[in-house]
Amino acid sequence: MSATVSIIIPTYNEAQGIQSLLYYLFNCVSETAPEIIVADGGSTDETCMLAQLAGARVVHSPKKGRAAQMNAGAAQASGEILYFLHADTFPPPDFLQLIQRNCSSKYGAGCFRLQFNKKHWFLKLNAWFTRFDVDTIRFGDQSLYVLKDHFMKIGGFCDDLLLMEDQEIIYRIKKRTNFNVLPAAVTTSAQKYLDNGVYRLQLVFFYIWLLYYLGYSQQRLVKVYNKLIKRSKLKDETYMRQN
Repeated sequence: MSATVSIIIPTYNEAQGIQSLLYYLFNCVSETAPEIIVADGGSTDETCMLAQLAGARVVHSPKKGRAAQMNAGAAQASGEILYFLHADTFPPPDFLQLIQRNCSSKYGAGCFRLQFNKKHWFLKLNAWFTRFDVDTIRFGDQSLYVLKDHFMKIGGFCDDLLLMEDQEIIYRIKKRTNFNVLPAAVTTSAQKYLDNGVYRLQLVFFYIWLLYYLGYSQQRLVKVYNKLIKRSKLKDETYMRQN
């Protein structure tokens, strides 16, 4: 029998698109529907209600921040494989079979390649590089699957991180198991690039990545992020109180 998969989606005010994603995920599966957990960080809109209406299980994280929320969702998950997916990202239609087929004792974790939902040569080039298993160009939008046993034994995400949590956990996962970048691609929203300018946003991301690897604190990274990124959810006072 194929391993069971729990899909964990961290949310914060995602009412505009959460139902579309959930309906898509359920429609991709012809057999028994997978467990889908929406790990919410205190949304003030109708995210939770809409997620429940669409058939997802909603878990309210006691701490805000994507890392903490994903840990809260994982703690409630029953699947043998955990699949972490951003709320603005759509996996390929056969994502469940691909994960079940490729997640094994030898390759206990992995992700998909990336593509954007808008055509732009730079975004296409950016996405092209995601086929390589190089940690410095790993994007959280590529989603992440991992055997639950591995996830629990490494302690899950570092929930003190508000930024770079996806890259940080990959380092620890690879100490425990092999990592596989699958040839299929998830499709993620390019809206943040459109709001901030494609080239400008990429420079901002590189700058934040550089500060992170130079050892700057999360408080400093969040301040830089909020200063340079338009419509940053980290500007919400409830997020900032955590640091």
